[in-house]
Amino acid sequence: MEPMDIMDDQQNAPAMGEAFRIAELLRQQLGEIIVGQQDMLELLLAGLLAGGHLLIEGVPGVAKTLTAKLLAKSLDVEFSRIQFTPDLMPSDVTGTSVFHAQQASFQFRRGPIFANVVLIDEINRAPAKTQAALFEVMEERQVTVDGITYPMNSPFMVIATQNPIEHEGTYRLPEAQLDRFLMKINVGYPSLEEEVQILSRQQQTAVAHQLASVNPVLHASDVLRAQSEVQSVHAEANILRFTAQIIHATRNHPSLFVGASPRASIALLQVAKAIAVIRGRSFVIPDDVAYAVAPVLRHRVMLTPEREMEGVSADQVLRELLSHIEVPR
Repeated sequence: MEPMDIMDDQQNAPAMGEAFRIAELLRQQLGEIIVGQQDMLELLLAGLLAGGHLLIEGVPGVAKTLTAKLLAKSLDVEFSRIQFTPDLMPSDVTGTSVFHAQQASFQFRRGPIFANVVLIDEINRAPAKTQAALFEVMEERQVTVDGITYPMNSPFMVIATQNPIEHEGTYRLPEAQLDRFLMKINVGYPSLEEEVQILSRQQQTAVAHQLASVNPVLHASDVLRAQSEVQSVHAEANILRFTAQIIHATRNHPSLFVGASPRASIALLQVAKAIAVIRGRSFVIPDDVAYAVAPVLRHRVMLTPEREMEGVSADQVLRELLSHIEVPR
């Protein structure tokens, strides 16, 4: 299938927004290869429509990298993949200035971060110095080298995968970098029936062959229009207050050592708007906000040492916190 303009192709369906149609098209394409993982797929699409970066965590072999590559192949945009390793240098990510003797001058050679969709595989295998190279580009969509600023093309999205921190040879991501990810998506094991379906598909066609047959179905301009549409989704005053109450509650909860920042409240509203669009609405309801709480906040709050020692997770605390906030009618 050739890349197509969704607006031209769907002119006879004005009741559904372009962003909704894009989400459905991508969901269908991803679902042809990815078995199960419905929450991950929905949050991945929400991250794309909200224009944010995503951190996907799970044990090896649960299709984290495959899903990111599949999304990138579904878009007619520039894609790059960076494998993070302990010896990776910041210049290996952002680029470096190279001296040309014939011209007697330095020229900037762009690194792999200069793409529309960037997959960073096993981001927590590189030390903090290399991870810090992502701070500026993830927040400001630009790279500064030798005092010269190089802007990124739009859309720009970083999808990073990581293994759980308990695995050997990994580093904790700096809190400042974690906060730059719109969401952290946790990926679990498939169910028994889903695993049977995975084996059945693999027996028919290898995943590598399925991925190779995927063609882009959307232009970059389609994605940008969809992101603009998501920004215009309506959220009433009681939804804004509900969102702010959740964020404020994280700053006063006895189980949390560090609460969420105003950046988190903006992210929560952005994701709620994207979820509303994916579910076919042009307005946000409380369920959209509640659904986004865990993926938006789980990496932005920090448990107290006592709660960590008890084995309590951030998701458990966030569910408890949410149950004590009155849901607007």
